[in-house]
Amino acid sequence: MDALSVVKSSYIIELIEKGEREDSRGMFDFRKLDIKTGLIGQAEGSAQVDLGNTRVLAGVKMVPEEPHSDTPKEGNIIVSAELLPLAAVEYETGPPSPEAIELSRVVDRGIRAAGCVDLAGLFIEEGKVWSVYVDVYVLNYDGNLFDACTMAAMAALTDTHMPGYADGAADYKNRDAELPIKNIVTSTTFGKIGNSIVLDTTANEENAMDARLTIQTDGESIRAMQKGLKGSFSMDEIDRLIDVSFDKHKEVLPHFKKHRK
Repeated sequence: MDALSVVKSSYIIELIEKGEREDSRGMFDFRKLDIKTGLIGQAEGSAQVDLGNTRVLAGVKMVPEEPHSDTPKEGNIIVSAELLPLAAVEYETGPPSPEAIELSRVVDRGIRAAGCVDLAGLFIEEGKVWSVYVDVYVLNYDGNLFDACTMAAMAALTDTHMPGYADGAADYKNRDAELPIKNIVTSTTFGKIGNSIVLDTTANEENAMDARLTIQTDGESIRAMQKGLKGSFSMDEIDRLIDVSFDKHKEVLPHFKKHRK
């Protein structure tokens, strides 16, 4: 960590110890959330999420493919994430970084575990199902990519309309049917800074945090959790954060429903 980062981290820690944040939010407040859909005409679905200054773009492409041998009547969903060099100076071109791989897996696991997409509804015919590819691109980084990318992927899926299928091939000119969505999962990521815990950390706050916990819920159950960094959370803290996650699910859910046609 360079000298400037050390100074910023010290400032953040001092603020948090006083129960304050650099942008004047409450400890468990999200930054301003804005979701736009239908931005990519060639995609079956797309969404841009702005969470404060963090900006993420997601696109969905559907391809007819062979099913997995153990699920011959179900389609597939595949999520990938890319940290574009234009988003932050530390991101580089080349193979996926460990951070990008973890991000992809966390977003994928939450959507898959919550059963957000009705995979049985992706069956086409014997030996053919739809594979749903969700590509997530980080356009600007200012903290909390786990929540922003989960929101972008989920919003793009709710915007998705399925191609037609005729004569053994996809008909991308006819996209009338909505993707069968069974569930909407939301993500809440908490950072522990000293003895305090905050939701939706900025980049400056992430530099100062000792531990990270992401909780993904569909409002009925906790579907996935991911712990990061060297610090720890007590069981009492985790129980409290689970309650906050359910409350935030109710708060964020209308952002998705208003984009569903």
